[in-house]
Amino acid sequence: MKTLAELEDFMTKPSAELIEDIKLVDGDILILGVGGKMGPTLAKMTKRAIMEAGIQKRVIGASRFSSGDLRKELEEYGIETIAVDLLNDEELQALPEVKNVIFMAGNKFGTTGNEHFTWAMNAYLPGRVAEKFNNSRIVAFSSGNIYPLTNVINGNCSEEVSPNPIGEYAQSCLGRERVLSSFSHKNKTPMLMFRLNYAIDLRYGVLLEIAKSVLEGKAVDLTMGTVNVIWQGDANEYAVRSLLYCNTPPRLLNITGPETLSVRWLAEEFGKRFNVSPVFVNEEKNTALLNNASKAHQLFGYPKVSLQQMLDMTADWLINKGETYNKPTHFQERKGAF
Repeated sequence: MKTLAELEDFMTKPSAELIEDIKLVDGDILILGVGGKMGPTLAKMTKRAIMEAGIQKRVIGASRFSSGDLRKELEEYGIETIAVDLLNDEELQALPEVKNVIFMAGNKFGTTGNEHFTWAMNAYLPGRVAEKFNNSRIVAFSSGNIYPLTNVINGNCSEEVSPNPIGEYAQSCLGRERVLSSFSHKNKTPMLMFRLNYAIDLRYGVLLEIAKSVLEGKAVDLTMGTVNVIWQGDANEYAVRSLLYCNTPPRLLNITGPETLSVRWLAEEFGKRFNVSPVFVNEEKNTALLNNASKAHQLFGYPKVSLQQMLDMTADWLINKGETYNKPTHFQERKGAF
């Protein structure tokens, strides 16, 4: 892929499974926080699936839309938009009643020094959203960061592992889940906690960061020596299809790829593609943030985009000087300071 248009077309192409499942989703779909990194492509994929299914269903994207042309871009795609500050309760309550909510709004980066805002977004706001949409199905984006670091040889975190979040961001994510679960119990609202890490786009993500370091001759940090990744398009598809699996009490679902990946190996793979030798700093620890998403794979199948495809596409994107975001994931962070 050489252009943003080609990337967007590939990332938003709905699978046959999504097209069939969207027919089973009763009612319109509201995406809260559509202006984030994943929201625009999720909204577009959902709209394409509805159109290809030949059904009538509204896709509504809500965000601040405080800058840029995203609102116009989404509306030209046939997605309705609403400009809203979700922390403004009057504006939140004015949102339309819908049967399906994908709740993506939250805060991660900039938490350190601004912890109060992160807790407001990640733990207070979910309660207000749950009260507002108590008659809806809610898929709530969460994070694999709520799990403890686990042994890279004989451990990873399935949904049965008790959360043990490190740092205030991860703690606030668990707060989100706990608050939403309380309202799910109270109001019998079906929900699903979408515990994601790490989504890959050619413009940002773990693979891009490793690849850029290799290409530019910068040292690759091995402090977090192993990772999980999933193509953003696959994660988006799983999120929409998850509307069919909401429950009360909420269903918990880990979302990532099937592989446990060595950061050193990833760097060496990019080195082969760039014909350079990677430079490394620090040593691998015996623990890492690793999730087991086998339950999601049982429900939805394995991701459509393979690891080798992601490696090839990321390398080609950089070689061809494709557009990138300056939004590092900080996946190496072991103390939760985001």
